[in-house]
Amino acid sequence: MSSEAVAESKAHTPSEKPEGEEGKGPDLGQYTSTKSLSKVGTKHGGPARVVRPDSFVMDDHFYPRVAGATIHPIVLSFFQMSTERIVKRYCHMNPRVDAAALTRLLAYKPKCFLWAGADLFHVTNINGNRQMVVVETNSCPSGQKSMPLLDEAQEMGGYKFLLENAFARLLRKEGPPECKEGALAVLYDKNYMEASGYAAAMAELTKEPVYLVEFYAGDTDASARWVDGVLQVRTEEGEWKPVRAAFRYVTQRPWTRIPLSSKTLVLNPTLACLAGGRNKLVASKAYDLFNAELLAKGTGVRIRTPETRQDVSKAEVPLYVNMFGGKAVVKVPTSNAGQGVYTICTKEELDHFMAQDFPYDKFIVQSLIGNRNWSSVTPTGQLYHVGTIPNKRNDSYVCDLRMMLSATDHGLRPVAVYARRARDPLADEITSGSDSWGMLGTNLSVKTGSMSWDTETGRLLIMSTKDFNRLGLGVDELIDGYVQTVLSVIAIDKMCTRLIRPDGSFNMELFRSLHEDDTLVREIMH
Repeated sequence: MSSEAVAESKAHTPSEKPEGEEGKGPDLGQYTSTKSLSKVGTKHGGPARVVRPDSFVMDDHFYPRVAGATIHPIVLSFFQMSTERIVKRYCHMNPRVDAAALTRLLAYKPKCFLWAGADLFHVTNINGNRQMVVVETNSCPSGQKSMPLLDEAQEMGGYKFLLENAFARLLRKEGPPECKEGALAVLYDKNYMEASGYAAAMAELTKEPVYLVEFYAGDTDASARWVDGVLQVRTEEGEWKPVRAAFRYVTQRPWTRIPLSSKTLVLNPTLACLAGGRNKLVASKAYDLFNAELLAKGTGVRIRTPETRQDVSKAEVPLYVNMFGGKAVVKVPTSNAGQGVYTICTKEELDHFMAQDFPYDKFIVQSLIGNRNWSSVTPTGQLYHVGTIPNKRNDSYVCDLRMMLSATDHGLRPVAVYARRARDPLADEITSGSDSWGMLGTNLSVKTGSMSWDTETGRLLIMSTKDFNRLGLGVDELIDGYVQTVLSVIAIDKMCTRLIRPDGSFNMELFRSLHEDDTLVREIMH
């Protein structure tokens, strides 16, 4: 793969004109930094590590049980479905959906949000109507190390697919002269297994060395910096090398060190994070705006989410918890990896939340999806988890489904899928002293320090012949999850374009009206 020769995706090409078109990307000039965008902190990365071609080793970039797993035939058949087949099946199961409109949506070509993943819950209601619901949508998501190979002859799996599509589309853009001779780099602040996998696959596909760089929030001596809008990385010899294009796995408040405007091409740009990829509050508003557009066009589809209250101050949280029947989920909008999410089902859990101090001013409060006996009460009724198939002890667990998508020449296509279950089985009753997070929290990341992470891989459920059967999912749920993920990505990508003024600059005034939080604005402005 190179900027001149790009491997073509095998995805089907729809006959209808795509809903969106790939753009050159925003200028956002007033937020270009001429110095390193770091603040005082404690964790430091070393110099950039050079990753060379022919260095990809499968065992280094997949979990051990994933590397030896066989993909489930239902999952394999889903990945092999063309857009026509997906649309045909989805419209058969949902007769009110406009097939032509859905085809255009699946063929959408994002301008900014080229790589995304949605976390989905498989839920039902008192009438037994099962559906997939979007919990959140992530920019620069994890997932490759958890996905069994679709083709055992392609050991780079989804790493290769994503780079040949989303990253290659980025490389096709004409960069400024000062970046033309620059290197390629991968920046990361966690998940070394996947970040190094992308670097090794990139080196293999481009046949040139790739710089792998740790880039932590607060690192005052980072080996990455922006000078006049150009990313530079520091080698082991102490030389600063310019970078023409970078793959970013920086997930923790990336706007604190990656500028909104960069002459170096970056996948994904920070704009995608602020527009909803790492901002749950703005994402919620993006969903609302896009749902209104879908309704006006009579498409018959919409983004399904828990009922959400936006721009909630900490003092207002108890009021909204009470409005949802005493059970709700409170989220810090810019948190991720399972941090800053509070499931509240008892007075003790509400008191625990209210006793904490938070750096940000605004929250979102959502209806809680729990057991059929204890979910939030909303005007549209209650949703509760379908859960895993009961085990030998008759225990069922809450699980979510992560679906990763990549932009391709033919629209948004799935790259990887995996599931995660909660630590504790789902109880029939919730009582004082119950740990609702233990029953409802599915994220595998565990924060072991201010900037250190571990992963509880024992709760990972992969798309293998063994694990997939435990999820109680079929091809229709996978298709539904795919459609929901596509819609959520389009909504956030459209929000990206709304946040760009006609002259290409970032519309801070609009952003502040969407997310009025002085702390966050200061972080963006540095």
